[in-house]
Amino acid sequence: MQKLLTWVDERFPLIKVWDEHLAKYYAPKNFNFWYYFGSLALLVLVMQIVTGIFLTMHYKPDTQLAFASVEYIMRDVDWGWLIRYMHSTGSSMFFIVVYLHMLRAMLYGSYRGPRELLWLIGMVIFVALMAEAFMGYLLPWGNMSYWGAQVIISLFDAIPGIGPVLAEWIRGDFVVSDATLNRFFAFHVIAIPLVLVILVFVHLVALHKVGSNNPDGIEIKKKKGADGIPLDGIPFHPYYTVKDIVGVTVFLMVFAAIMFFAPELGGWFLEHDNFVPANILQTPPEIVPLWYFTPYYSILRANVWNFLWVDAKIWGVLFMALSLVVFFLLPWLDRSPVKSIRYRGWMYKTALAIFIVAFLILGWLGTQPAAGLNLIVAQICTLLYFAFFALMPIYTKYDKTKPEPERVS
Repeated sequence: MQKLLTWVDERFPLIKVWDEHLAKYYAPKNFNFWYYFGSLALLVLVMQIVTGIFLTMHYKPDTQLAFASVEYIMRDVDWGWLIRYMHSTGSSMFFIVVYLHMLRAMLYGSYRGPRELLWLIGMVIFVALMAEAFMGYLLPWGNMSYWGAQVIISLFDAIPGIGPVLAEWIRGDFVVSDATLNRFFAFHVIAIPLVLVILVFVHLVALHKVGSNNPDGIEIKKKKGADGIPLDGIPFHPYYTVKDIVGVTVFLMVFAAIMFFAPELGGWFLEHDNFVPANILQTPPEIVPLWYFTPYYSILRANVWNFLWVDAKIWGVLFMALSLVVFFLLPWLDRSPVKSIRYRGWMYKTALAIFIVAFLILGWLGTQPAAGLNLIVAQICTLLYFAFFALMPIYTKYDKTKPEPERVS
């Protein structure tokens, strides 16, 4: 085995890669629960790609056959139901771990220097993931898939000038049709997964260049021993590979419980209307996206006023897009002298708590009719959502902070 490794290493930098990214990659010694979600996101990505490959062996990207092919997978293909439920449950679990991964960055300031580029790459991954989920949403060709795609694609019509042409290009037709299903299948199966894999690789390379953040927000590279090793660092392997195995075990237990006992999760993971074939003459009572899009859908519907001679629909689309763009600006909006929430004052802690509550309420309201009290609450929560970012340069600058320790605790 040693001779084989030597032979390979002479032709490929296997040992060098192993050392740089695992055995001699020194991570802070104080990682906690929040640092599971990056590795879990990578696990779910691999799981989605593998299950997706098996699903494409039997799926038919044809409007006359798509729904029946999904039913065939569920009923007649050996273990087809398991693969399909792994994929559908995996899509929701992917967003859960990614949202928690982003929340951890906001708790401990992982978007701050020198990790600005790392954060930007991560946000591009998030946008690509949303595109991947949206493209896959149409593929079962259920009634909610069809009408959901119809509504979301029609939003592009609101873009001044290029909107109608862009919407028609996305559909490949004047309406959602066979051409739409085929191109969404191509994007979902080939184009976007390839982009995601490349972006994840770049994200990991950028992470290992600047080093991991930690709950104290201290740069461990500033305190090194005589051997050049960070005093507060430990090798990622075996310490954190073993730690991640514990997180993976718990995650898979939760994943299996949902998949085997409640794969639809009351309509949150798989909507009831999607168990009915697409029908262009039968609109569902309420057209709503899956839960991971509902906060942004709620922001879209919250604006009902025509302002500055601009239609309310255009404002809705603008604010929905802006709700994602503001995340890209976080490294430059935060003016706090400390990174971690452990040493921040009451202002940031209160603002972050209000933002999280507003985001969750927006997510729930996105599944409800946009009228009456629901609409008023959605408008208030939208205001709070944007206030978190707009006022950040002020409250982070004047917030009373505690001094950071010299070494990690």
